[in-house]
Amino acid sequence: MPESPASPGQATLLHIDRVSKHYAGAPAVASLTLRVRCGETLGLLGPNGAGKSTLMHLVAGVLLPDGGSITLHGTRHPHSAAGRATIGLVPQNLAIYPKLTAAENLRFFGRLHGLRGEQLEVRVRWGLGIADLASRSAHHAGTFSGGMLRRLNLACALLHEPELLLLDEPTVGVDPQARNHIFETIQELKATGMTILHSTHMMEEAERLCDRVAIMDHGQILAVDSVADLIEAHAGLALQRAKSARAGVAHAPAPNLESVFLRLTGKALRD
Repeated sequence: MPESPASPGQATLLHIDRVSKHYAGAPAVASLTLRVRCGETLGLLGPNGAGKSTLMHLVAGVLLPDGGSITLHGTRHPHSAAGRATIGLVPQNLAIYPKLTAAENLRFFGRLHGLRGEQLEVRVRWGLGIADLASRSAHHAGTFSGGMLRRLNLACALLHEPELLLLDEPTVGVDPQARNHIFETIQELKATGMTILHSTHMMEEAERLCDRVAIMDHGQILAVDSVADLIEAHAGLALQRAKSARAGVAHAPAPNLESVFLRLTGKALRD
């Protein structure tokens, strides 16, 4: 499915061109092409094992592709120093040191990105604020709840003010209050113009936070567009509803993102 056209003046920040990655001969990502536009939040939606985390690690420069290319602004590569400075990664598996305090974790990751002195301390205070952990700054992360760790995980990725934020299922295992706080933080980042690639399998996250959604399965992009346009493009769903109405079936479900997702990826259970 072709990507929806960019708005006038909206450039591409991230260009993934025919990228492949194999494990033990099996493709985790298979000749995948995708563009993420400057200032947009693009949702990467797929079932377990679709290749989302592998793609995130490729974009972050943690993995090198077996084929194809990934560029930022058309010239920088994620594994280069200039590319790494552009990217903030929030991994699905928490990148937090339990024996360090909240502030020490932030200082550690800030130093990795070249922050020093007063600049580092300013960003650490900012990170504690955005994670709502200022009152727990001297507490060891190993004593934190899952929601607190997720918020700290996000703050660590933002200290160096990246242009591109990679969110790999950032709300796994958190309660509704922590999830809402993370949602509001992402929306605040969106309002500043940050570009975000948000991997999830939660429809609510994609619908609430994303300008466009790319549906991924078996290492490939199956469709990409706004939620409304994805639903409209899959007219078979609307046709089914119309047929149900004509047949007198009460309360026929309206087409939605989950309907599109299941139509494209199937209903079979995944390991």
